[in-house]
Order: sequence, then C-alpha cells, then structure tokens
Amino acid sequence: MNSIRVRLGVLGLALLTGFTTPTAASAAQAAPSPTVEEQRLGRAAPQEILRRSGFDTAAPRLARALEGARSYGEARRAVGREGARLWRRAVDRAQGRGPAGGDLSRDDDRPLYWARLGMTRDVRTWEPEFGLTEGQRAALLDELERTSRGQDAIRYPHGKGMKRILLTGFDPFTLDRDIRISNPSGATALALDGTVIETADGPARVETAVFPVRWQDFTDGTVERALRPHLPKVGLFTTVSQGRVGRFDIERTNGAWRGGFGDNDTVGRTETVPVSDPASQPQWTTTTLPYAAITAAQTGRFPVYDNTSVTEIPAGGTEPVVRPDGPTPGSTARAGGGGDYLSNEIAYRATLLRDRLGLHGTLPGGHVHTPVLQFAPGNTTEVTDPEFVRNRLDIIAQVRAILRVAAEAS
Repeated sequence: MNSIRVRLGVLGLALLTGFTTPTAASAAQAAPSPTVEEQRLGRAAPQEILRRSGFDTAAPRLARALEGARSYGEARRAVGREGARLWRRAVDRAQGRGPAGGDLSRDDDRPLYWARLGMTRDVRTWEPEFGLTEGQRAALLDELERTSRGQDAIRYPHGKGMKRILLTGFDPFTLDRDIRISNPSGATALALDGTVIETADGPARVETAVFPVRWQDFTDGTVERALRPHLPKVGLFTTVSQGRVGRFDIERTNGAWRGGFGDNDTVGRTETVPVSDPASQPQWTTTTLPYAAITAAQTGRFPVYDNTSVTEIPAGGTEPVVRPDGPTPGSTARAGGGGDYLSNEIAYRATLLRDRLGLHGTLPGGHVHTPVLQFAPGNTTEVTDPEFVRNRLDIIAQVRAILRVAAEAS
C-alpha cells in the first residue's frame, strides 16, 4: 500500500510552481515537509472549524484515493476529482444546498480554506511506491489548487440576454495574528458563485474563483492564467479583498509595487510586481468600474468610498510621497489605493490584463475592498459569534448590491 506520511521535523517552504509536464526520465524525489501555511492546520481553531462544518472528512477522503492510486495518472485524476468536489461542496454549503455538516454558519469560508490545506499537505508529503518526480508533485499540487478554488469551473450559459460578471476573492490571511480569521471576500465568492442578479437591464450571471495569499503563486502567473480566457467574454469584473475597518472602498488606482509584508507562508517580497513583458509594464493601472454610481447608491449599512489616494516617488524624486488625488506624471509606484500587498497586486494584474487585451475602453473592471470582518467585542477565543456572522452576511449582501449597481451603470 502507498502511504501518506506527514513529517513534522524541519520546516520547509515548498512553493508552488506553474503547471509543468512531468518527464518519465526525471528521478523520483523525496517528499518535502509541510509548508508554514499547512503547519497551522494542527492548531485547535482550524480543527474546530473543520469539525463543526463536516469538512474534516475532505483530506482523509483524498488520502484514501491516493493510497489506492497505482500510477501518476490515477493520482492526477483523483486529485482533480477531489479538488473539484471540495469547491462544489463549499459553494453548495454556502448557498444552502445539502447538509450543513455541523453548527458552523453556512456562510463561513474557513472550512474550504482549512480543508484545502489538509489536502495539499497530504499531496505534498505523499510517498507512493511508484515514486514521484518533483515536477509530478508540483503538477498534482497545481491541479488541486486550481480545482479547489473554482479557477477552472467558471462557466457561463450560452446565448444572449444574460450579462456575465466575474468576481474573485481571497483566502484568510494574517493567521499568526489571529488563527480564527475569515475573509469576507472568499465568503462572498462562495455565496455568489453561479447565482443570478436581477438588474434593471435584465439578469446577470456571477461566476467566481478564490486566490491564495502567497507571493509566489502570483509571480507564477496564477491570476493571468485564470482570468485570461474569460475577460474578453464578460461584461464586468471585480477583484475583491478585505480592506479597512467599517467601510468599502472602490480603489481608483493600482500600483506596480510589492511592499514586503509576509504572506501566508511568512514570505515577504519587496520589488516591482513581476509580469510578462516588463519593458511595457506601466507603474499604474486604473479602475473602469462605475465608481461614481457605486458610491452614490444605497447598497448597505457600510459606507462606500471612491479611494483616490496612492503613494509614489515623484518623477526626479527619491522619497515616497502620499498623493490623495492619485499619481502624478512619470512617478514610480510605492502603493496603490489598495496598498502594496496582494489585494493591490491582484487588482493591478487583472486591470493590466484587461488593458493588454485591448479592453480598457469597453470592459468595466477594478477592485473592491470590503470592511474588515470583526468578531463581537470581547470575543478573543471563540471561532464564531452572532455578530461575526451578521457582519459577514451584511458584507456579502452589500457586495451583491454593488455588483447590481455596477452592472446597471455599465
């Protein structure tokens, strides 16, 4: 029998690579240790979240499938099948289909996050009798990431008469600050995937995907790979992430700079955002979302702002300067309206892709920052509480209302 062996000794940072075609001539490699992100899985809060949602069965199910695999091809099929099953199960749970699996609120995004980490840990540390090359293991992990995040499940109905909206969310992050954290953008993606919003101009179908909070995945082009097939075919897109306390922001400008903050693997990057064809790379990209209409509308209990501020090094200067009204000509980016972390970067990458596809003047798209999802005052230990759930549901509902306004104004 093949075995799943999780080794908790020396901590290794195993970063995902893009899809590669394994070669039979490559020698089998020893399985790496779990990543920093995967190591957190053993703590009490993640285990409680998995148990109270029923998602504690996902990783063991994949482990059994891998134990039964007699070849790399069988393993690849099992990983793709179980990754897609996890995404569909999370979407169904969020939208009220099927069993809840426990008493955790259905709108919670964290069961998907922690279950996926259990599955990636199993794939990363699996040592089958037939052996795996480094490229084969990377391809299995890539398959699992894409399928369990909905990135390859974006499907719109054929025919005319229905507008197409694409929305992306993120995993929880800053988990060493509070392991209980949920990300309302990920919860929104689960709640809205495949749903239809009725607008004054007719129905609009929403399709979603979720992205990791890891610099290396973005360097490897995960955003462009997932979005490129769909941007020419949609009528509206928005990347979404968690931002400031008590407010939504429509980010006017995105900057080509990584500010160095540690990601979910505690890796930092301080550099220009790495993209293909850097010679033509702009320092700034801009939203084409109808921000004036969105900020003027009554979409929910949180105020919505048109955020125009950036941080730049002015042309000929050497020190960063905050510009409340956007960048000046010839300046170098140090932070977009959404900062210098991965929320700014996904907005930059998505809008740069829009522009490189020649869609700037025809495709509304940009970034929405949600309020920080907060627990009830005084709750420093429980994984959930009624105010926490209410805040998340209100944020989800308001994003949906923002999409409706944006669709009608586009």
